[in-house]
Amino acid sequence: MNWDKLISDKRFGLEHYHQDRPGQTRSDFQRDYDRLVFSSPFRRLQNKTQVFPLPGSIFVHNRLTHSMEVACVGRSMAREVVGALLPRYAAEPWVMKLHDLPDIVAAACLAHDLGNPPFGHSGEKAISTFFSEGAGQALRSELTADQWSDLINFEGNANSFRQLTHQFQGRRKGGFAMTYSMLASIVKYPYESRITPKANKFGFFCTEIESYKRIAAELGIPRLEGEGVAFARHPLVYLVEAADDICYEVMDIEDAHKLKILSHDEVKRLLMGFFDAERREHMEEVMSDISDPNERVGYMRSCVIGHLVNCCAETFVENEEAILRGDFKGSLLENIRPDVRQAYEECNRTSWDRIYRAPEVVDIELAGNRIVTFLLEKLIHAVRFPEENYSRLLLSKVPGQYDVNSPDLFTKVQAAVDHVASMTDVYALDLYRRLNGMSLPAV
Repeated sequence: MNWDKLISDKRFGLEHYHQDRPGQTRSDFQRDYDRLVFSSPFRRLQNKTQVFPLPGSIFVHNRLTHSMEVACVGRSMAREVVGALLPRYAAEPWVMKLHDLPDIVAAACLAHDLGNPPFGHSGEKAISTFFSEGAGQALRSELTADQWSDLINFEGNANSFRQLTHQFQGRRKGGFAMTYSMLASIVKYPYESRITPKANKFGFFCTEIESYKRIAAELGIPRLEGEGVAFARHPLVYLVEAADDICYEVMDIEDAHKLKILSHDEVKRLLMGFFDAERREHMEEVMSDISDPNERVGYMRSCVIGHLVNCCAETFVENEEAILRGDFKGSLLENIRPDVRQAYEECNRTSWDRIYRAPEVVDIELAGNRIVTFLLEKLIHAVRFPEENYSRLLLSKVPGQYDVNSPDLFTKVQAAVDHVASMTDVYALDLYRRLNGMSLPAV
């Protein structure tokens, strides 16, 4: 792969409108970012669980704040990379295109969770298991192998790509009409569901395979040999992935401290573990003037994020050739300096042992599973048997953008899944209560 082709501001679905605009103050990649900020799916992220229950008296991260922080970290990391690559490609006629990398990465980071369903990762699991273990099993004989694989392996990343590219009813061609480079940068697992090497990790549903093929051909992303549809990653995926991993790991620890799941001493041990003795001494000196424990953790968190940004950018630049060849192994965080990687892995172990299994988190997973399963049960029954009175009433409440009346079964089922996946936690809970007769609308 080469950067000249990889950086393309051509818009998906609006290729025939592609033209240079003399005197424009924003690049098309900056337009991507702004378009996302003003979109309804992005706003809905404010009411979607990140890890902990949505805030009551203590504010913790939701999908919206997480995505904004990932965009900040991704942009910073890309700027570090650009600073190192500019001298390397100074003689190339396209070298100035490298200046667009931070805007592409920031927009991709902003959009990376757009397809995540309510209730965090438990929502993804609830959709998958509805088909593999629940009432959805009845559909297996009526769908193709590819369609069935997409349903039983439902993946938020693949759904993000669908949200951005699919032409929902009444919407314009090309979905959000984003740039090719930005769209390729959100696809962390560029292969179809039936050949996914990691459970539930793939980049596009069978309905969007041709869309990704078109993007890959335009950007010069090579298709991998073997059965099924699989491609090398767009190089910027590594930066988006690293920014996401850094934010959820470090910010989840900060949230756990605020919720008193982890003590101040535990968090300090974890975060100070990223630095050598000299840097720790300096940090201790700075913190001697800070008495608020949350502020102390906030300071350590900012130091860790800055350190990881630099380490990941260095790793990207050092391995640029392998990344462009498409044979770089693992993530950037798996290839950073051993001492920093060890500190990150210690945080990761603590998160799994103490945070992701915390009672508050498990309670959300249990409730979310019940709510998502119930809503899918009702909606998919309705699209299969629309002539029934209850089905008619329920389908009248589904937004018109979802094609629940299609003559094609998979299209109808996918429309029901699209609707549930787009819901906020609050809306899903409210609809669950209303359908169960537990609440009635106020007049």
